[in-house]
Amino acid sequence: MTGPFRRLDTALLLRAYAAGLFPMADSRDSPDVFWVEPRRRGIIPLGDFHLPRSLARTLHRETFRHSVDQAFADVIAACADPAPGREQSWINQSIEDAYLRLHREGHAHSVETWDAEGQLAGGLYGVRIGAAFFGESMFSRRTDASKAALAHLVARLRAGHFLLLDTQFWTPHLARFGAIEVKRSRYLSLLGEALGASGTWGALDTLAAGAARLRGAAAGDGATAISGSLIMQRLTQTS
Repeated sequence: MTGPFRRLDTALLLRAYAAGLFPMADSRDSPDVFWVEPRRRGIIPLGDFHLPRSLARTLHRETFRHSVDQAFADVIAACADPAPGREQSWINQSIEDAYLRLHREGHAHSVETWDAEGQLAGGLYGVRIGAAFFGESMFSRRTDASKAALAHLVARLRAGHFLLLDTQFWTPHLARFGAIEVKRSRYLSLLGEALGASGTWGALDTLAAGAARLRGAAAGDGATAISGSLIMQRLTQTS
């Protein structure tokens, strides 16, 4: 990042999320941010996530290696890069800097997918407070890479007993995975419930480690990584 930018306070950011607001910028080069509070909010009900068949095949084939919080800076930078149909980014230097600090403070997380050559293929990032996860942005460099990251995120949130996955806005793309729109009043009710509860971000990792022990896998051999089969298992469980 180069040039002057306005430094956002991370405590202010967390208070804004707890009140139903989030920041955006007009462009990547904009020096300012503005606060958004949609009248209709996009969410993905965690119990009603829809797993498309093509994505299920991708997960079953273990096309990608999955990780969390291993490349947060790379993920947010990739989300800010221009992409087809998104020539301008709302992630300016102020936002990028603030979320890097939120990540270091333990409030912001990334989910990454890696291809067979070990290259970062896709991912997403967002903010966690209580049992709420606020999805910010995602990117993809390979077919299904960001979709696999989203499936991983939902499996992780379900395993950790989260109550709310906020997508900010509803889009036809997200609707394929079960996203819906709710009125602001309904959203604030769901938000309040989620903020009053506690979600466990690392619960899926604990499940993966337990499964590895049952297989007799040696510690440190990579067997505790999150697999596509474990993600599918968590997504298809009804409780």
